[in-house]
Amino acid sequence: MPHIKPEKLTSGDTIGVIAPASRPTHPSSLDNGIRTLESLGFQVKIAPHALDRHGFLAGTDTDRLSDLHAMFSDPEVDGIICLRGGYGSARLLPYIDFELIRTHPKVFVGYSDITVLNNSFYQKTGLITFWGPMISSEMSPISEPYNQHGLLKAITRSEPIGLIEHPSGLPPVQILHAGKATGRLIGGTLSLLCAVLGTTYDIDFDETILFFEEIGEEPHRIDRMLTQLLQSGKLDHVKGIVIGECPGCESAPYRPAFPYGNFSIEEIFEDRLIPLDIPIIYGSCIGHGRYKSTLPIGVQATLDADAGELIIDEAG
Repeated sequence: MPHIKPEKLTSGDTIGVIAPASRPTHPSSLDNGIRTLESLGFQVKIAPHALDRHGFLAGTDTDRLSDLHAMFSDPEVDGIICLRGGYGSARLLPYIDFELIRTHPKVFVGYSDITVLNNSFYQKTGLITFWGPMISSEMSPISEPYNQHGLLKAITRSEPIGLIEHPSGLPPVQILHAGKATGRLIGGTLSLLCAVLGTTYDIDFDETILFFEEIGEEPHRIDRMLTQLLQSGKLDHVKGIVIGECPGCESAPYRPAFPYGNFSIEEIFEDRLIPLDIPIIYGSCIGHGRYKSTLPIGVQATLDADAGELIIDEAG
């Protein structure tokens, strides 16, 4: 399927804010996000149901779907950034009008639970989406400038992002398996990549540079997810793997699942992934940590594991 690249955003453009999964824990984070986007030169339009509450969801499936469709069809909205992740995006997949998205392509940004939307939009329509910062967590006054700078570089400039800079505030990237590879960039939060296996929204990993990260999962659960990907054959033709940060993914200090012994996630990555004999790095600024890169889903990228670097070769 041919790529569809959204129009780059410029100062004065309008960004629509939607909550396709959960509502923010603190509604004031929306106000902070609006102020931040306005300070960056954008106008902001909030979806009607962005702050709704329906159990753990930001409104009913029907209302969240309506907000999603409305933002893509609204001629006044130039780009869309999700308010937060949480849970619930996958519930919308069977009802999404992918033809609407294909014929009204726009910058679309989100991560975590939004992984299923990022990848389904690309798989079903060819639209390049952006796995990156969201309103409630990365648009606050205390958010790292790195996050907003990377977002702007990805969604406002016509040239490729190039090297994903590694912040000095993070430990060095670990080289798990040396080598160099180029392919389409695909990925997201590991549990969400696994969640669509075997469905009509399954993700094509062949000939890709795969990136993933996770948060709050004990090591045996990380092992389970990687084993599922391995046994499904999804990793058979992956060309390289970039592992982001995985905060909270060590054995629980209180009542761990296996109190008599465990593996670190580094040991799991080595055991499960190194036999693939492809370039692999761990610890990139991708995911739920303090620093968040913005990555365009579907573009050509190069993993230089020898240098511990990910380079985005194609503009999104």
